[in-house]
Amino acid sequence: MNLTNSLSKSLSFWNYPSKRTSAFKATRTFMWRTVQNSKNNLMGHFIEAVLSPVIMLLIFGYLFGGAIAGSITAYIQFLLPGVLIITVVPLTVYSGTTICLDITKGVYNRFKTMPFWQPASILGPLITDGIRYIIALLSALFTGIIMGFRPEGGIVGTILAMLFIIFFAFSISWIFATIGVIAKRPETVSGSSMIIIYPLMFASNILVDSATMPRWVQVIVNLNPISIVTTSVRGLMSGTATTAEIAGGIAICMLFIAIFAPLTIYLYLSKGNK
Repeated sequence: MNLTNSLSKSLSFWNYPSKRTSAFKATRTFMWRTVQNSKNNLMGHFIEAVLSPVIMLLIFGYLFGGAIAGSITAYIQFLLPGVLIITVVPLTVYSGTTICLDITKGVYNRFKTMPFWQPASILGPLITDGIRYIIALLSALFTGIIMGFRPEGGIVGTILAMLFIIFFAFSISWIFATIGVIAKRPETVSGSSMIIIYPLMFASNILVDSATMPRWVQVIVNLNPISIVTTSVRGLMSGTATTAEIAGGIAICMLFIAIFAPLTIYLYLSKGNK
């Protein structure tokens, strides 16, 4: 509760008795709060954001590289863009877990009594999670380069691909934020989220080209939002991205945000009134 008290002082510092904290300042405060909370689990974040991408690349590359593409060097060109996504997407679950934890511990009730822009308590953690996404992406990218990955799209294409993945992760995090508001316990958020994430990730073109699959499986895989985004990322990193591929990926992200951002905020703000 010390951090909550500190947050209360920080928020009240920016307020006169009759005024509310601005959306920007409130969001910035909750971003700071999320960073401070993250310090309590540095080892866990290191394992998930730094070690996990390395382990996945080594396992998938050396186990399947020869069988799928004939060599690790050939397969890594196809594999790395997919691993970047499979690395970041599970990290978005923390958004829902953080919100659910605040609600179950009663911190949410404290926030409701404070004069600040209430959606900041959701938006702040979601934005700050981008730090984990960046670290995970860099860890996977550097490992891939060591294993032989060479992005034909150059530095610009690689940077654009990584920014697009971060945007996709931000859009996905709103889905789990919705679950976090509804769930009764943080453990429920992580458990139910993984049931959603892993079938979608492995029933996609992350590890294998959908063209090698039976026709009916291709239809399912190609309609998978993760497959659409993976195709956009591969195109950006290889320098072959078409306007349709990029537009399709952006449309998926915007659709998730348009649906789940307002839903999350509505459920969160109305929760105390039930």
